[in-house]
Amino acid sequence: MNDQNPNEPFDELMRRALHDEADRIEPTDALPEIRARAHAQRRPARRPWLLTAGVATVGTAAAIGAFTVFNGNNNLANDGDAVAGPGTTTSASEVPQSQTPSRVTPSPAPATVPRATSPAVKTSQPADRGKPEQSVSSAVVPVYWLGANVGAQAKSTARLYRTWSKVSGHPAEEAVRIMTTKQPEDPDYYSVWRGAAVNSVTRSDGVVTVDFKQLPKTTLAPDLANVATQQLIYTVQGALADDTSAVQITQQGRAGQKLFGQVDTSAPLGRAQAADVQALVWITSPSEGAVTGSKVTVQGTANAFEATVNYQLTNLKTRETKKSFTTTEEGQKFSPFTFSVSLSPGPWQIDAYLISDADGSITNTDSKTIVVK
Repeated sequence: MNDQNPNEPFDELMRRALHDEADRIEPTDALPEIRARAHAQRRPARRPWLLTAGVATVGTAAAIGAFTVFNGNNNLANDGDAVAGPGTTTSASEVPQSQTPSRVTPSPAPATVPRATSPAVKTSQPADRGKPEQSVSSAVVPVYWLGANVGAQAKSTARLYRTWSKVSGHPAEEAVRIMTTKQPEDPDYYSVWRGAAVNSVTRSDGVVTVDFKQLPKTTLAPDLANVATQQLIYTVQGALADDTSAVQITQQGRAGQKLFGQVDTSAPLGRAQAADVQALVWITSPSEGAVTGSKVTVQGTANAFEATVNYQLTNLKTRETKKSFTTTEEGQKFSPFTFSVSLSPGPWQIDAYLISDADGSITNTDSKTIVVK
């Protein structure tokens, strides 16, 4: 038998060694590890077509939002019953545009990310945006508009003019909604924010975040883009009665888009000096289209050289005119002015304006059309 299987002793030795080794092994429960491996193998990979469908859904939502905005363009913004008081047109605590809180500056995007497909933005989570503003049953809020800067060399130059509107709900959010979707009653005023759709206004640590579902896609000249940006900042700060908090502009929670193709929104933006962006003269009362008696009192505010504001009233039917000047309470700063005139019945146009000390030309005009009974 040994001749037939010369390796039998060796085989027997190996069997005994393996048997002894097996006796020393204590089995453990490997079921959790097996289940984890099986779960990992069953996890599906992210499908490219699902991402494409998600992008298409966002695009559809943006289109619906844009349609909603354009559908309300024929509505007029109500100037409201309130009139600007002496302390509502300027403030000693204005924040220069360059002064922005460093603690909320968005982190720049990696240089390897193509801007065309992934803009340099910082994703703002809801906690970053702070708390929503308090809701009110009724309030009168300022809404700012653009108006041509008469006498300026650049045709694209504009200035800010303020009106008043009654709102309910969130005051700043509603003021921005009026600014972006409605027409001002005064035909001399306009807005370049058509196509924008506001989402929310929230506050946190000295920063007001205005989040848009959609920002305007219009590209403007640099000067006009800057004043249009201040239109939003002045409107939001005015509605919140807070002209010190910087304003962070985001789109669907993301900062960094180039507003109007010019303005960097990666960091909060401060309020520009009033003399740089506000109209230097405007009429606050009577409002556009008002019906008055024969004695008309005109009120306004102006930043006038030597405190002098000129005015002319023209009967649009008979061409009768009344022309003179008045003075502001103080010169070389925003200050109230007022004058009273007796007018015959009919439609009248009131023009208040400044005259250039350099060449005598008319500058910084504001006008209102009224009907005298």
